[in-house]
Amino acid sequence: MAKQKAKPRAGTPTEAQLRALAGDSYFARGEAYFRSGAVRFLSVGADRAEAAVQGTRRYRVRLSIQDGELAFSCTCPLGRDDVFCKHVVAVGLSWRAEGGAGTADGGESSRSPPPHPEDALRERLLRLDKGELVSVLIDCAGEDERLMRRLTLLAARQAPADAVVSTWKRAFDDALATDDYVEYRGAYDYASGVDDALDTLEGLLRDGRAGEIVELAEYALEEIEEALNHVDDSDGFMSGALARAQELHLEACRMARPEPVELAERLFELELGSSFDACSGAYATYSDILGETGRAAFRRLAEAQWAKVKPLAPGEDDDERYGRRFRITSIMETIAKQAVDLEAQAAVMARNLSRPYDFLKLAELYRDAGDSDKALDWAERGSRAFAESDQDKRLRAVLAEAYQERGRRDEAMGLMWAGFEADPHLQSYLALKAHAQRARAWKSWREKALALVRARVAAAKAAPNPWGSDHSLLVQIFLHEGDDSAAWREAREGGCSQGLWLELAKLREASHPEDAVRVYRDHITRLLRNTGDRVYEEAIKYLEKIETLMKRGDKMDMFAALVREVRATHALKRKLTQMLDRKGWR
Repeated sequence: MAKQKAKPRAGTPTEAQLRALAGDSYFARGEAYFRSGAVRFLSVGADRAEAAVQGTRRYRVRLSIQDGELAFSCTCPLGRDDVFCKHVVAVGLSWRAEGGAGTADGGESSRSPPPHPEDALRERLLRLDKGELVSVLIDCAGEDERLMRRLTLLAARQAPADAVVSTWKRAFDDALATDDYVEYRGAYDYASGVDDALDTLEGLLRDGRAGEIVELAEYALEEIEEALNHVDDSDGFMSGALARAQELHLEACRMARPEPVELAERLFELELGSSFDACSGAYATYSDILGETGRAAFRRLAEAQWAKVKPLAPGEDDDERYGRRFRITSIMETIAKQAVDLEAQAAVMARNLSRPYDFLKLAELYRDAGDSDKALDWAERGSRAFAESDQDKRLRAVLAEAYQERGRRDEAMGLMWAGFEADPHLQSYLALKAHAQRARAWKSWREKALALVRARVAAAKAAPNPWGSDHSLLVQIFLHEGDDSAAWREAREGGCSQGLWLELAKLREASHPEDAVRVYRDHITRLLRNTGDRVYEEAIKYLEKIETLMKRGDKMDMFAALVREVRATHALKRKLTQMLDRKGWR
């Protein structure tokens, strides 16, 4: 559950607190949901509330007061991103109404939700014979696999330990079973079955059965990881279930305190074998639970695997770079960080020096630790290890900065010029400028840079395939320097990208509206080579700009002629014609 820091009063959160956490917009929408009776199956305890909220689909919401703060979760897309959404607001207001809470200022709330048919049904069902209800449930479950699993899992909470474990695993396997790849449209329903099973684990945890949860959460982690290989998890439903299983496991371990060496062994295998970051950073996350004995066992396992990892020199590669090697490296980095051992961190990172970026990370590590000499050493080593064409511009920037700090201006400028020469674009031009200004030599370097750009453009124009021969970079440079007239001249002389033409046109609307109109007309012509609502909407937007400019210049007859031209040229585009009609342009 995500936590928000507005402190709730004892009992329930106030309306003011809900508004502060949600913001006015989400609060208003949540209040509308509350009033419309969208909150279903509300369950309220001393410091918690759970409910379903009927929105686009039915979402599950939990609210609770933990350590004096309001914790919440919602299964909607915003809730999964820890946003205090309208569904959470609706349940918060229902919680207050159920508890008879007053308003934020202590008065009585004037709002109460209308009675919902499901609430009345619930009251009547509670008065029915228990055996009769059970028979109905069993009959329904015979035709609804998910309901059957939920009932099985619910019943398992009352079973002995062995029966709980075996029953839950069978139900969990059923929830994950699929004969085919789970496409995007089916991912939510598929993950909902997993969430049902995890709901049961939460219930068992509240029942004080943490020992069973440790085993079952580990089982869930492994099985969800496997399932993720055949699910389109674009919306993160299954990834969320994986994170939830991890949280349950951690909490259960805090409560049950399993044998530390055995726990260390299981955590290490889970993290090392994970493809989806299950138990990532376990050495740090479980540090207090493992204790010194468990941490020592974890380190022994990690060091044994680390010894098998071969060092990579510049240009070398490893088939396991993004697999097992990546994970054991991450584990070793976590161990070194926990020990606050700079040299140990550097030793782990130095096992892989295959790319310029690897030298950059080492240079930044020492730079951030205040050891500028070692930072410079690693940056220079990286610069020497790779050809100029393979250099990383970030490593070059770190090295140039180190040279500047030592007064080695010429070396810094040599690096930045090499970077600009290798890849001339606006950002490398600005980086060159920043260093040249520190050397008080920007005028000469600017002339040199512009000469290089013009020479590259000329060479591109003379090539058999003159791609990249327009003046876009020169236009960008002059626009950045605030010389709009020079930018326009370059565009007129050699052309530029369409985005730059539009930027120039906007700048010239006030002083040279005829130039802006010409650019906008050309843009409309390009747009209408294609079809589709978005294309037509953008064409209308630029026609509106032209109308404004022509009205200002008393040239509406020319605008009318333009509209007629567009209509005649694109008469078969009915949606475009309808849009023109709605604007009253004939």
